[in-house]
Amino acid sequence: MKKPVYVLNGPNLNRLGLREPDIYGHTTLAEVEALCRQAAGEEGLVFRQTNSEQEMIEWIHEAIDSSSALLINPAAFTFYSMAMMDALKMYPGPMIEFHISNVHKREPMYHNSLVSPVATAVMAGCGARGYPHAVRLLREMVAEGY
Repeated sequence: MKKPVYVLNGPNLNRLGLREPDIYGHTTLAEVEALCRQAAGEEGLVFRQTNSEQEMIEWIHEAIDSSSALLINPAAFTFYSMAMMDALKMYPGPMIEFHISNVHKREPMYHNSLVSPVATAVMAGCGARGYPHAVRLLREMVAEGY
């Protein structure tokens, strides 16, 4: 059996569709999950969201052992969680850091990611529609032995 792609979402993403729609759009997290599941195909998908840093780190540890690839939207954890960064350093497969908005067009506090140096790739500014593209890209990377 092939290992699934993990999609992990950080704080406040459970409010997608309601939270600052001018920045994050109107797509809900449930709709994002459906798009990702379709993109994952038969390899499968584990899709989660948490507002807890501890829970995110535990899920990263689980992904280290159980996934083929990791798509992570760490949200606010991106900019301050060294503990999460340390967990991500252990991830052995392809990993995409994902942001719905273009963090580089936003206030300076959003410009210094602790995740980018340990991620395989970074996607930002594609909106919620970027999630399934990232999942497909990760599947291709796994298939290519990346």
